[in-house]
Amino acid sequence: MIIAKIISRICKPALLFSQIILILAFGCGLAPTEYTIIVTTATSSPVPTTTTQPQLAETQIPISTSTPFVPGAVIKIASHVPLSGDQAVFGQDILRGTELAVQQLSGPLNELSYKVELVSYDDQNLAETALENAQQVVADTEILCGIGHYDSDITIAASDIYHQAGLAFISPSTTDPVLTDRSFLEVNRLIGRTDGQGLAAAKFAKAQGFTSFFIVSPKGDSSLINAESFRVEAGKLGIKRLGSVISNLTDENMDQFVRMVVNAKPDVVYISNSAHGALPFLTKLRAAGYTGAFLGTAKLDSRSVITAADPSLISGGGMFYTITNPPAQYYSDAATFIQDFYTQYGATPGSFAARAYDATGICLKAIEEASKAKDGAPPTRAEVARAIRDMRDYKGITGTYNFNNQGDPNPMQYYIYQVVSTDNASWDQNPVVASYEIAPP
Repeated sequence: MIIAKIISRICKPALLFSQIILILAFGCGLAPTEYTIIVTTATSSPVPTTTTQPQLAETQIPISTSTPFVPGAVIKIASHVPLSGDQAVFGQDILRGTELAVQQLSGPLNELSYKVELVSYDDQNLAETALENAQQVVADTEILCGIGHYDSDITIAASDIYHQAGLAFISPSTTDPVLTDRSFLEVNRLIGRTDGQGLAAAKFAKAQGFTSFFIVSPKGDSSLINAESFRVEAGKLGIKRLGSVISNLTDENMDQFVRMVVNAKPDVVYISNSAHGALPFLTKLRAAGYTGAFLGTAKLDSRSVITAADPSLISGGGMFYTITNPPAQYYSDAATFIQDFYTQYGATPGSFAARAYDATGICLKAIEEASKAKDGAPPTRAEVARAIRDMRDYKGITGTYNFNNQGDPNPMQYYIYQVVSTDNASWDQNPVVASYEIAPP
């Protein structure tokens, strides 16, 4: 199959994005995969443009014997992520994962006589733009499922609009519990919630043979939730708590807290502060003679901050933290995806492309199942949303997925990342050393 490269030029937000024409080849006697990609902004309306070009089969059967693909209906998948602004690199990654899935996984819908189109919206990582775009998305009745957004706050805000319109959306990156705590049928995520990290960290502490811990946590809600989850789960697993500090770390109180930890002599310090606050504290702990392990949350996942920190952080018992999304290379089933991604885009997939690929696959599969349940008739948005929730054991490249009644993946996936080098040039040496499946609350 020959896939023409997609060329797009992103103009100013008030202008229409240049149309993107995607040419798919098809084999003799078979319906070709049909899809279109349209990029739009808040002030533009996408206009589909599709061209198909036949591909000679290996036996060189004449093209004239091919059966033209005549779609019975058009189905659209929406991508709504930042393609400009400060988070564009993440949005582009999600869009590419979505695009690749539409190209590769639309075959079953083509067999049902549907043409699949991908419509892309740029939310610029701005709430106002995202909400304006979302109104356009739900107004297009051919859009039956969507992928996005990148930012948690923006996803939560826009999801109210999707819910009111009955349009199913799957986020590959939103970890904020609020997104699914409202139990909207249409709203789903394909990633672990932030509040499950404490449970995963406790399981890792047990596996490492730690027998005691000390907790350091700020007063913020998500930090306290994880600190408390870690405390309870670690206690159940037989790990002894030697103390806790529930306070924001400041220059005035840091030395006092360092002395408390050093005197307690725990095997591991569980810390749920952000990297900016945690790393100076942990560095002081090392300087004061603490040789145990550090175990944190994804708030420590700041490459720029860690690589500027003192190398002593990784001495002694080492430094670890939980993450909700590992590099695509971690997944054993992602090798072909990584190669296809590189072939098409000349780059390796970033942190959320693989999950966007799976989220899109779930959308397409749900539309297929909902249509088959109606003897091939086009499904409604409500039927697609229900089909996503009713789907069982969807096998993706990042895992096997089921959803609970809130739209969380069940189970959720968490990973333990070890910092073995604070040298920026050697950052890729830092491995994922463990993974855990945690049931959503």
